[in-house]
Amino acid sequence: MALNSPSFASASLYVGDLLPDVNETQLFEIFKQIGPVASIRVCRDAVTRRSLGYAYINYHNLSDAERALDLLNFHEIKGQPCRIMWSQRDPSLRKTGNGNIFIKNLDKTIDNKTLYDTFTAFGNILSCKVALDDLGNSRGFGFVHYETAEAAEEAIKKTNGKLISGKKIFVGLFQAKKERSAAEMSSPKWTNIFAKNLPKTIDDAKLNTLFSKYGAITSAVLMKDENGGSKGFGFINYNSHEEAQAAVDDMNGKEIDGTQVYVGRAQKKTERERELKDMFEKLKRERMSKYQGVNLYVKNLEETVDDAKLRQEFTQCGTITSAKVMRDEKGASKGFGFVCFSTPDEATKAVTEMNGKMLGTKPIYVALAQRKELRRAQLEAQHAIRANGIRMQQQAQASGMTGSPLYAPGAPVFYAQAPVVTRGSNFVYPGGVRPGLPYPARPVFQAMPYGRGQPQQQRGPSGQKGRNPNKGATRGQAYPGIKYNANVRNPQQPAQVPEEAQAPADGVDKRQMLGETLYPQIENSLKQMGKQDEHLPGKITGMLLELDQQDLMHMIESGEFLNKKIEALDVLAAADK
Repeated sequence: MALNSPSFASASLYVGDLLPDVNETQLFEIFKQIGPVASIRVCRDAVTRRSLGYAYINYHNLSDAERALDLLNFHEIKGQPCRIMWSQRDPSLRKTGNGNIFIKNLDKTIDNKTLYDTFTAFGNILSCKVALDDLGNSRGFGFVHYETAEAAEEAIKKTNGKLISGKKIFVGLFQAKKERSAAEMSSPKWTNIFAKNLPKTIDDAKLNTLFSKYGAITSAVLMKDENGGSKGFGFINYNSHEEAQAAVDDMNGKEIDGTQVYVGRAQKKTERERELKDMFEKLKRERMSKYQGVNLYVKNLEETVDDAKLRQEFTQCGTITSAKVMRDEKGASKGFGFVCFSTPDEATKAVTEMNGKMLGTKPIYVALAQRKELRRAQLEAQHAIRANGIRMQQQAQASGMTGSPLYAPGAPVFYAQAPVVTRGSNFVYPGGVRPGLPYPARPVFQAMPYGRGQPQQQRGPSGQKGRNPNKGATRGQAYPGIKYNANVRNPQQPAQVPEEAQAPADGVDKRQMLGETLYPQIENSLKQMGKQDEHLPGKITGMLLELDQQDLMHMIESGEFLNKKIEALDVLAAADK
């Protein structure tokens, strides 16, 4: 078995350190040169759809995946070297940390490939990475994860304390941050102390003199600026923990040259940051619990409203502990602020009475203040619901669902604008039609999706619009037993119509409905042909309606067949002028 081949049959590779604009097509062009690729997936953020910087490549054959790992690992993709390793479907191997080693004190010139080439001699490497900062520069340490713990132990034995690129490296078993923190807390045998607020008169020699009386000092450093002057703090390291503890107990809070100095255990940067973070989180929780239910958010404020005016407006609701209008860097109002009451009852009263109240020329909005994280979570949830609804709608359309749309009872139904037919005249569409093309005068129908019709208003003998008596009957027949909402242009109950208006539509009605469906298609086809004559769509529609109904239905379904008929009738209409 080759060194780089896994002990399990897998043809899936992980490709990391990818630039955000690298997509599946570009990866396919690179990896298909090795062998047939089964699938490629660039992992993306679920919301923003931006690349997460890594992808998975699946080959049909294990041998192709092995060769891709050997030949394309650290290959540059758009100028950025990629990092390839075997895809680990089982996360337990990564989480346990077995076979994982930590290397520090690396030279800044050592990259992933150099580290990989150095440690690959000891066993099969699952993952190899040099830690980088935000600018892409090496942080001086890295990790190598072997398939077996024996390979990791062999690497530590052979490389710990060796020189790489002129620097002596440390190699040891990897420990998770929680394990390291627990180990440090369980064995507080520290020897390094930190001293600050030191007078400017103290130099390196005086620092040694001050702290040497507590024990043997292995190192003492006074931190200095670029001009060589003291920064006012330094570090002192002792041989034993007891000596360091004695120095802290005696020197902390002591006054030197009129300045009270601080002396304590030296902490790592991560440890200090963790303590400060815990302290700030504790203060934040205390503050939130203190102001829970009593702090109000007020927005839509005029620019002239200041803290005093905001407090004055809300004083009638109770005792105010604080009122503040938020301002930008230039001191201009941001249009919102906060008012804090002494009790939740007073805050509730203020929300009830002040929300929507006119303050100057604007109605203000008042609600309980929320934490930024909670507001963001609510907005993300709303966005996810909307996105899910849109996605379901697109999937339904893509699945080929056909037929008439379904309308919920009481929901608004929108109809397309229909051509107009007047009683006692020839067939008329917008723009008119040449006299002589007969079309029977029937009740007017508005065109619905998929060729369904709906009654429209028609003009009476006096030329005024009147209710079509067939309107309620048609709706009653199409949707029996459904009550319609008057707010959406529908009567609450189907109108009572004469019995003669409830007869089924005859062949003439069907032709009229087909004509109303064909007209916009014909008009659109003529525009695409460059025909701008406003009378031409009506002429051609009248000619087509003399054909068989099956041919008309075929023309509605097939745009190509309709275009052929339009071209032929266009020639006839031009010759008839």
